[in-house]
Amino acid sequence: MSSRTVATLITALVLVVVLLLMLRSWRRRSRRDAALPAGYPQPAASSRELASAAALYVATTPRDQPLERLNIPGLGFRARGGVSVTEQGVLLELAGSAALFIPADAVELVTHATWAIDRAVEPGGLLLLGWRLNRTDGQNGPAGTAAPDAPVSVDSYFRFSDPADRTAISEAITTLTGRATGTPGSTAFGTEESEV
Repeated sequence: MSSRTVATLITALVLVVVLLLMLRSWRRRSRRDAALPAGYPQPAASSRELASAAALYVATTPRDQPLERLNIPGLGFRARGGVSVTEQGVLLELAGSAALFIPADAVELVTHATWAIDRAVEPGGLLLLGWRLNRTDGQNGPAGTAAPDAPVSVDSYFRFSDPADRTAISEAITTLTGRATGTPGSTAFGTEESEV
């Protein structure tokens, strides 16, 4: 065999090993996050819509860990869809999964972000929606199956093609929660922190 053939075989073998390790890692992550709840039960009665816009859903991560993607059912992959804010909460309708509802009292923050796992944009180009999971392990509800070290609060990132849509959704969420606005540099309602 020529040295070129040997080099090609070694490169191919390394690539196969890397792909297998990535697959194993994703399966572990899927098992770890499978018990995490995807939203809350949708309210029986409809309510007035405050704002709605088409968006690209980027990722959901544990709070303040923008490089650690969670594989929550329905939120594990990037998807196109819509974000609607009603008087009762935030409704996410993402392609390929059931609608996901986040009630107003579960929303913990709304602000702008510049990057999340595998996505970087212009400063403040992403909407970061911080919310509390509907945990079923005793931390937020009856005892269930979520791992004790599973996150309680998460950050979901969205990209809007029109910055005006991002502003409208952000303002509607702020109105919904009745708390101070999440402007760039604000990481929680009423808590200021320098922007990175």
